[in-house]
Amino acid sequence: MRNRDADDRGSWYLLTGLVIGVILGIVYAWVLWPIEYINTAPASLRPDFKAQYRALAASAYLASGNLERAKTRLEVLKDGDMTLQVSGQAAAWMDGTHPESEVRGLNLLAAALQQGPLPTLLQAIQTTPSPTSTQTGLSSTPVIILTSSIDFTATPTPTATRETPTVQPKISLTPAPTITPLPTRTPTPTPGGAFVLQKQEFICNPNLTLPYLQIEVMDAGGAPVPGVEIIVLWDGGEDHFFTGLKPDLGLGYADFVMSQGVTYNLRLAEGGTPVSGITATECEAPGAGRIWGSWYLSFSQP
Repeated sequence: MRNRDADDRGSWYLLTGLVIGVILGIVYAWVLWPIEYINTAPASLRPDFKAQYRALAASAYLASGNLERAKTRLEVLKDGDMTLQVSGQAAAWMDGTHPESEVRGLNLLAAALQQGPLPTLLQAIQTTPSPTSTQTGLSSTPVIILTSSIDFTATPTPTATRETPTVQPKISLTPAPTITPLPTRTPTPTPGGAFVLQKQEFICNPNLTLPYLQIEVMDAGGAPVPGVEIIVLWDGGEDHFFTGLKPDLGLGYADFVMSQGVTYNLRLAEGGTPVSGITATECEAPGAGRIWGSWYLSFSQP
C-alpha cells in the first residue's frame, strides 16, 4: 500500500517550489534585471511627455507655418482627435506656469487645425498692426496724342520734251500735341487696423449659471478671428485668454468668469478700444428668479 502521508508531502513540496519559483522570477525581472524601454514609440509616452511633445510641435509650427508637417508630428501620438487635444492643452496651460510662447503656439496650431493654414493670422499676431495706414493711389500717366496729315500732290512739269513727272510731297503737322491726362484715383484706406468696440450688451440668460465676460472678435470683412489675446485687469490681478479655444461657439469667441464684487477693465493685446468698469450684476430672469447676468462685448476692425 502507498503511504498517504508521503503523497501529501510531495504535493506540498511541488506547490512550495512553484511559489518560490514565481517569487524569484518576479525579483529577477523587476529588481535584478528590469526592462528598459529604448527608442519607444511616441504613442507610448506618459501624458506629461505627450504634452511636452505637442508644445514642441506647436512651437515648430509657429516658426515655420507648415501645417502639414505639424499634423504629421501629431499623428504619431495617436490621440484620435488631435484638434481637441491641442485646444484642450492650450486652455489648460494658460494658468501662468508655462512659457507664453508655448501657449501662443498651441493656440495658433489649434486654430489652424480647425480651419486650415493661417499665414495671415501668424503675421497679424507676431506683428503689431498700426492703427492707421496709407495707400498710395495709382499714378496717372498722361496720354500724348499726335495728329498729322500728309498731303501728297503730284504736279507734272509742263515741258516740250518727254520727262518723268516729279512728285513733290506737301507735309503739314498739327502745331502742338494734345495731352489728355487720365483722372486721378482717390486713395482708399487699407482694410483692418485696430479693433473697435462695436457692441456692449448685458445678457440675463437663465442657462448661464455664472457671470461671464463673453468676447467676440471679427475682422474688417466680418469673419471671426482666432488667436486674439485678451487682457483682463482688476485691482490686484490680471489674466490673459485667447479667442478660438471654444470652436463650437465660434472661432472668434472667448469668455471669462467674473467674481462678485470685482470691477474689471478689458482690452485687446493688439490695441483698440479699452473697456472699463465691468462688474458682475444680478438680474431677474423669467421663470428662474434672480440670477447673475453676463456681459457680451463685440470687437471688429474698421
